[in-house]
Amino acid sequence: MNANKNNTATKILILATLSGGYRGADSTGQSHLEYPPNTYILPVMSAAMFPENFYLKAFDKGFDGIIVMYSGTDSPYKGAPERTAEIINNTYKLMKELNLDPRRLKLTAICTVCVRPFLEEIQRMENLLDEIGPVPRPFLQVPVTQEQPA
Repeated sequence: MNANKNNTATKILILATLSGGYRGADSTGQSHLEYPPNTYILPVMSAAMFPENFYLKAFDKGFDGIIVMYSGTDSPYKGAPERTAEIINNTYKLMKELNLDPRRLKLTAICTVCVRPFLEEIQRMENLLDEIGPVPRPFLQVPVTQEQPA
């Protein structure tokens, strides 16, 4: 029996922006729908405030999948969608260098009433983690530092 089916072997972190993903999560709860108990939701103003090393450290500290749910181009913060995409793309490169499957990190736009897409993203991550398993830890050999802007 696969341990992930019981949601005990893997953990999923969701960074849910207050203007998008978190409201989708709230709508899911108001609809009395459930998502797996191995899912942890962190409400944030903007995902653009989390540098690349945040994601790598989260994987190293126990999360096996991370979904960044944001409001996309509907973000109330100027430049936040572009900056978030840049950070995630940079993180993918670092993940590949560390032999960490980049599919473990997902950036997706979730609207304020997106109950079905919210649940589908979690299920897709669950399915992926069932397939590839938990992150082998520790995978960071040296502390990851944030690159300074040029």
